[in-house]
Amino acid sequence: MGAKLIFFAGLAISCFVSPPIALLLGLAFGLTLTHPYPKNARKLSRWLLQASVVGLGFGMNLHQVVRAGRSGFLYTLLSISFVLLAGMGLGRLLRVPATPAFLISTGTAICGGSAIAAVGPISEATDEQMAVSLGTVFVLNSVALLIFPLIGSALKLTQNEFGLWAALAIHDTSSVVGAAAKYGAVALAIGTTIKLTRALWIVPLTLGTAVVKGAKARIQWPWFIALFCMAAVCNTYLPAGMPVYLLLARAARIGLTVTLFLIGSSLSRHTLRTVGHRPLLQGVTLWVIVSVLSLWLIRSGWIAL
Repeated sequence: MGAKLIFFAGLAISCFVSPPIALLLGLAFGLTLTHPYPKNARKLSRWLLQASVVGLGFGMNLHQVVRAGRSGFLYTLLSISFVLLAGMGLGRLLRVPATPAFLISTGTAICGGSAIAAVGPISEATDEQMAVSLGTVFVLNSVALLIFPLIGSALKLTQNEFGLWAALAIHDTSSVVGAAAKYGAVALAIGTTIKLTRALWIVPLTLGTAVVKGAKARIQWPWFIALFCMAAVCNTYLPAGMPVYLLLARAARIGLTVTLFLIGSSLSRHTLRTVGHRPLLQGVTLWVIVSVLSLWLIRSGWIAL
């Protein structure tokens, strides 16, 4: 009974705090108490994340979305190809089994837990392999959300630079949005748009995986991205609804903060033990390479919007 009360209290508090604080509250709960609703929390976090991303579209200008998406397309294609190849190479070097190595590489390259959830069934991953891969990504997401804004401030990154860096180097959309929102409104707009451009690559990757595996598993399409674009269309061309759009965009930011609490609460000590050191080492090494390389390219002017 105590764990249930604390869980609901955490949910309520996370509506009024910043994204990093909400994540820390969730981690404190998950690492110290037994989650009373683990499956329901995972389902709710997935639904709430997608609904919140759509809500953010009501605060975006379509011209800005198209411009950022077009500019980031080439960077996204090159980074995804590089991360997948480097990840599989690291997995072989560290003797991580092929399936979890592929899932971790996919999650790092595209959009974290969403990509793993889409590709996992098609690659015929076991429940344990899914848990290992998701656990690795969740750990690194938590770290990124807390340290990226600090690094950005220390290096005096512009909001454009930080939004692009967060979108290229942080796994999950929720953590990209959380970190970018902490940094500023421009960083939030750029980070969200570029990240959703990356998320679109779930479609060709799942199709390619199905062809290679010969699998008949049902492919999960990221329909929420199309709804995000429709929301941006409304905000751009139907200004009469502006008061409602502002409320929806504000509710979306609160929803994303609550999502981070739910994600943190799902990370238990059992999950950390299940991850093990080899997959975690692969995930950490790959993530550090991606983060440092993308930051250097952005600071050097090789990648810019």
